[in-house]
Amino acid sequence: MESVLQFFFTYKEAIFIIALSVFLGIEVISNVPSVLHTPLMSGANAISGVIIIGGIILVGHADAGKISLELILGILAILFATLNVVGGFVVTDRMLEMFKKKKK
Repeated sequence: MESVLQFFFTYKEAIFIIALSVFLGIEVISNVPSVLHTPLMSGANAISGVIIIGGIILVGHADAGKISLELILGILAILFATLNVVGGFVVTDRMLEMFKKKKK
């Protein structure tokens, strides 16, 4: 318990910035009009693609002989960014399906 408190005390500024970023992100995303959803999703997919590449590089440089923080963060980055990209493509495909002419 003492190590957790020491961690929070050491990194209190970073934790504060992350917490504010989460609240700001929720506020911004909740106010986005539906017209801008597809372009923003495309931008998020591009950013997630860069995160996937960074995660692959991080895992490639991590020591595979032992479980390290680099290895865990790299695997989590690859996993979450891949889920984001796939989800973005599914949502974009579903939205584009709405604009196709229906068969009679």
